[in-house]
Amino acid sequence: MKVLRILGITLGLLLALLAAGVGVLYALFDGEKIKAEASRTVLEKTQRRLDIAGTLELSIWPDVSIRVGRLTLSERGGKEEFLALDSARVAVAVMPLLSKQVRVRRIEVDGLKATVVKRKDGTLNIADLMGGNEERSRVGAGGTASTPLQIDIAGIKVANAQFTWRDEKSGGTAALSRLDFGTGRVQADSAKQALAIDALSLAATFADGASTAAVKLGLSAIDGNAQDLKIGKLTLDLDAKSGETALKAHLDSPVAAKLAAQTFALEQIAGSIDLANPRMPMKQLKLPLGGSLRADLAQQTAALELATQFDESKIATKLRVAKFAPLALGFDLDIDQLNVDKYLPPKQAEDKAAKEDKLDFSALKGLDVNGAIRIGALQVSKLKLAKLNAKIAIAGGRLDVSPLTLNLYEGAASGSLSLNAAGNSLALKQNLSGISINPLMKDLADKDLLEGRGTVALDVTSRGDSVAAMKKALAGSAAVSLKDGAIKGINLAQSLRDLKGKLGAKQDETQQAKAGDQTDFSELTASLKIANGIARNDDLAMKSPFLRLSGAGDIDIGGGQMNYVAKASVVGTSAGQGGKEVDQLKGVTVPVRVSGPFDKLAYQIEFGSLVSDAAKTKVEAKKEEVKARVEEKAKDKLKGLFGK
Repeated sequence: MKVLRILGITLGLLLALLAAGVGVLYALFDGEKIKAEASRTVLEKTQRRLDIAGTLELSIWPDVSIRVGRLTLSERGGKEEFLALDSARVAVAVMPLLSKQVRVRRIEVDGLKATVVKRKDGTLNIADLMGGNEERSRVGAGGTASTPLQIDIAGIKVANAQFTWRDEKSGGTAALSRLDFGTGRVQADSAKQALAIDALSLAATFADGASTAAVKLGLSAIDGNAQDLKIGKLTLDLDAKSGETALKAHLDSPVAAKLAAQTFALEQIAGSIDLANPRMPMKQLKLPLGGSLRADLAQQTAALELATQFDESKIATKLRVAKFAPLALGFDLDIDQLNVDKYLPPKQAEDKAAKEDKLDFSALKGLDVNGAIRIGALQVSKLKLAKLNAKIAIAGGRLDVSPLTLNLYEGAASGSLSLNAAGNSLALKQNLSGISINPLMKDLADKDLLEGRGTVALDVTSRGDSVAAMKKALAGSAAVSLKDGAIKGINLAQSLRDLKGKLGAKQDETQQAKAGDQTDFSELTASLKIANGIARNDDLAMKSPFLRLSGAGDIDIGGGQMNYVAKASVVGTSAGQGGKEVDQLKGVTVPVRVSGPFDKLAYQIEFGSLVSDAAKTKVEAKKEEVKARVEEKAKDKLKGLFGK
């Protein structure tokens, strides 16, 4: 009993001493004095005004902590607000205080708001806060080395923060809101240059009208120093929505960094991208990702490798950044097969009253990009291409794709393409060989006008702010040479068979193009000169076993119509598409005018001109007959004169 009594008295004395210590601590704590001293020191060291509203609150249990309410910090040398927070709390462990050690248990900040400004001269409004203090770090010459900094914080929490970026030169502004930041235990020793953090997390939300994005960043097992820092795992999650489109992305990788050398590497990137839109044919698209990233911030270089696969497509890309500002980018893209049409929403019915989408190449300005694209099989806008190889260069506001080679429609193509932001212009050169022209025209322009296989040469330029303007400004040249094909929509052989009973007609006859009708040929050649969107042809030459076709006229590409006169002549054969029924038309030229919009072409056989030509032919034949008779009579008279 005596022992228990002694223990009770001792415990009572300890509690009394602790209570007395707490009383003394509260008595010595002068919040107003601390506020005044803090404001004076900040103004002296940074030329910024620190205002602390309300009172400082001291708490001793379960940790010794100080809580501050509303706090603002001004811009350097001014009164404009730079930083503000609603409240903050710093807590330290009680027991280490008995050993004269300060161990921070927790730092909590709520409602932090800060604005970073890039001035017109390129300097930042936080430059003075980022710089070191030479006097403090100087050793010798009367100075003393600063005491090594040791940090051991159980956790840091920042809630509901907002950061704003403003560029006074460009006038641009960006905001990061609803930012939450937290860590596990943070340990650092400046003497050993060591850092250890159990975990670190950051969450932020972006909002712009109908578009929102939530970002979460997590780091775990952070350990090392400025020379060699390792992060066990970095995770990044994105959840964004814009209209009907939803995007979710996840990435994770271990990280190795050298802070002093400003290099870092993510050697094992793994993740996925999930894209959903009810207007997409497949509704949802999920892409697995794998690769690596290395960057050298001091040298302004970076290298990224990524690979993915979706549906039947395997895609691998390599990006190389030679310089961050201005950006100098190189890339290699390999795709085994890709059907772009499969992932685009269906085309809506055209509204002729709606304004046409504008073309704007100004995005090319300021870019420095070089790269190569290789695609095994590609379908885009119904066009079916294979073995596409292209080298791409962007510089000085100009995009050059050269060489550009590919296989298409049983043939091959080679040439170049250029786009220029100056004047919003383009230039295209392509030589197509062995091409089957009919499926190409069907897929490219949904037109069934011509069949055959051969070569096509294009050398055209244009400029304009829309597709319609580009068509109207088209200039250059084109040439086509086809074999064993047909002109679709009219059967000239049938028209010539029907011609026998109409040779005396004085009126022309017009017929619309008919599906299934065609005029066969063994060879067709033509060249075009293009100016202001109108292609002029004067040398059409078409041959078949019984028919020859020549022609001249205009094709209005910008207006989507044509006015062309083709002249068909029978060359005399009882075989083939015409047969004996057209033998009597041998030597007669039949003019056929092709006119109207491309989607409603009309063929007009001009009988008036045909009769006129036939009459001329008869007159010429009569002249030859008279001439022959006169010559014969002259010969007879000469025989009588000489007695022979």
